[in-house]
Amino acid sequence: MKQYISKFKTNERSPKRSTLSFSVYSGIGGAIAIATVALLTHFTKSPFLMAPFGATCVLAFGVPNSPLAQPRNIVGGHLISTLIGLMCLYLFGNEWYSLALGVGFSIGIMQLTKTTPPPAGADPLVVILGAETLGFVINPVLSGAVIITIIALIFNNLDKKRKYPTYWR
Repeated sequence: MKQYISKFKTNERSPKRSTLSFSVYSGIGGAIAIATVALLTHFTKSPFLMAPFGATCVLAFGVPNSPLAQPRNIVGGHLISTLIGLMCLYLFGNEWYSLALGVGFSIGIMQLTKTTPPPAGADPLVVILGAETLGFVINPVLSGAVIITIIALIFNNLDKKRKYPTYWR
């Protein structure tokens, strides 16, 4: 037990904070991405937006070099987690264990497929609690994730100091 508790002790410090210009630029990128998706939702009356996309923007614009922020992770992770959430909903309904299984399986499968964006871990919860249908995979999940990724590709590369993506595969 003492050895276990000793793991909580560390001398490490948090990484240094971002510069003001990097932080402002990141915030503008996230705002543009969510505004675009929200406006598409408003004008088309089709859903392009879901709550986990806010956290996806934190990755895509706030830490664009992170392995978790790469396009394959954003699009693939949201698709995988949503499909797993739908499977759990159809098999088990809206139950505490379907929520747990949806999140747990999503984490494992995303890690195995190298498509792990943390915001996608919320997708099974959104799907199950909202009793969504298979159409949810296209709108908002696929369309919204692709739109955010395209905006991240364009916006992040406008800045001379940023390069996005770090990798595709």
